[in-house]
Amino acid sequence: MDIPALSMALAQTQTISDVGITMLSKSLDSMETGGDAMIDMMNSSMELSVNPAIGSNIDLYI
Repeated sequence: MDIPALSMALAQTQTISDVGITMLSKSLDSMETGGDAMIDMMNSSMELSVNPAIGSNIDLYI
């Protein structure tokens, strides 16, 4: 293989690797944002639904 072809192959491999890393980084950022939104949603729903007087006792008559 000649030097220019080898140089082009290495540059192409590096470019493909850089694109893959960038896509993984964007995917990680997206997952972190989704996770943060899910945690916020769970925290807000828990604040509204927690009432210690409801559901703690069951009256049974037989």
